[in-house]
Amino acid sequence: MDREPLTRDRFWKLYHDLERGRITRRRFLEVTGIGAAAAVIAACQGGASPTPGATATATPGPTGTPAAEWTPPEGVDLGETLNLTSWFNYHDQATLDRFKELTGVTVNLVTFGSNEEMLANLQAGGTGWDVLVPTNYTFPTYVELALLEPLDMSKLPNFDLARQENRFLEPAYQPPGSTTLYGINKDWGTTGYVINTDVVTGEMTTWKDFWDRTRDTYSGKVTIHDYQLTSIGNALKYYGYSFNSVDPAELKKAEELLLDVKRHLFGITSDYQPPMKSGDAVMAMAWTGDAVQLNRTIPSIQYVIGREGGEIWSDFYAVVASAPHREAAYAFVDYMAVPAVAAKDALYHGYPLVDSAATELLPDDFKNNPIIYPAEELLTPLEFGAAVTLTDENRAELWARVKSA
Repeated sequence: MDREPLTRDRFWKLYHDLERGRITRRRFLEVTGIGAAAAVIAACQGGASPTPGATATATPGPTGTPAAEWTPPEGVDLGETLNLTSWFNYHDQATLDRFKELTGVTVNLVTFGSNEEMLANLQAGGTGWDVLVPTNYTFPTYVELALLEPLDMSKLPNFDLARQENRFLEPAYQPPGSTTLYGINKDWGTTGYVINTDVVTGEMTTWKDFWDRTRDTYSGKVTIHDYQLTSIGNALKYYGYSFNSVDPAELKKAEELLLDVKRHLFGITSDYQPPMKSGDAVMAMAWTGDAVQLNRTIPSIQYVIGREGGEIWSDFYAVVASAPHREAAYAFVDYMAVPAVAAKDALYHGYPLVDSAATELLPDDFKNNPIIYPAEELLTPLEFGAAVTLTDENRAELWARVKSA
């Protein structure tokens, strides 16, 4: 006999399994109970989607399956504005517009190309930011500087810890090992490079290939990130060093490479989709979602993860400690924690999600896309960014010298 409690999340997982033929109708009836099953079947026969919860309304999910619509918190003044600080090409405007429809709150989106830029602006003060989208390795610094607030989980009823993958969520617990959470996952991804295969020919499988061919065949047609973590990290991989190295001798080698490469670059930018689309660039250091979006528009653009290793990362929604629109900030983070909302947004940005219920709502062509979910042999050598890289003076000075050269 199945003794596992029938929570709402488990009910919907079973229902999706039934729809996909993973379990039999009899098994579904046995586990959920005749009453619950009858309600689902009746709703389906009537052409309507069942409603998962008294306060939610049903709306089609990305694959046509039932999904809970978000309900704004009752009796809370959310104001009229929310300031969201994030990355390029990372949010579906339709998702932000829907939040405004539900709340009356306009989301003002500001984008940056690196966590270093975000940190510098927050330290300068007076940003007016409410919600920040930081990367895993930044939390120790942000928390030490009191730039983020520990999340009030009572304001995030749609976030379910049981649906999260710990390796991606863990960095937001500060201090490490505590139960104090400073962010919830937006998504995760990898850092590699894109190539336009209509132009770029021959084997391209490593960071050595990328750097060597930038200085040779494709000189003047390549971009790298305006972001010291990834551009220095992937230069270190040319020599087989750790992506996170702060060893002075190893950093010296990376600087020599970057200075040599710079004269061959089309540009240093974290917003590299425009030159790839125009053909001004034929290779670019890239993140997962940009690769998906570029490939969607120009199928000849393919994504490469260097076989020597590189970066795997996770990004988060966090509430800024000085947020002027705090209630709106929490409402937005809770809205994005709804599986249907996160899944619909992912169809635009193309990054893999951490929430298992949201992932379940995504279509098979998304879940089977090798850009989004690379082979395990490519993921294994990758490293999460280390906290020290955000504040290491040697890396910061190295990058300043490269940028000014």
